[in-house]
Amino acid sequence: MNGIMLVGCAIIIFFIAYRVYGRWLLRTWGVDENAKTPAFKYNDGQDFTPASKFTVFSHQFSSITGAGPVTGPIIAAMYGWLPAFLWIIVGGIFFGAVQDFTALYASVKNEGKSMGMLIEH
Repeated sequence: MNGIMLVGCAIIIFFIAYRVYGRWLLRTWGVDENAKTPAFKYNDGQDFTPASKFTVFSHQFSSITGAGPVTGPIIAAMYGWLPAFLWIIVGGIFFGAVQDFTALYASVKNEGKSMGMLIEH
């Protein structure tokens, strides 16, 4: 498999995971899609300000891919490209996405508090 095919496969897998697995997570956690987030409830133009879905996606994308450019080539050099590719797919979907989703949902359900404040509480 060449690199372009791997990227194409990854895009398709991530899209399917987003549509299917993402909806399953929403149902499992009981997320009310009509509920207002703290950014809308307490909009003060400073600490609580609604962001566009593209801004939220950009922050989420950068947090989940942070170490990928460093660890991906190291894993590939040690074990080969296929295990590295599978780790990015499986790890990104079933570990990274769930962890980030859980952290964001916990923050929203607790009036926008950070993880540090939630742990302290």
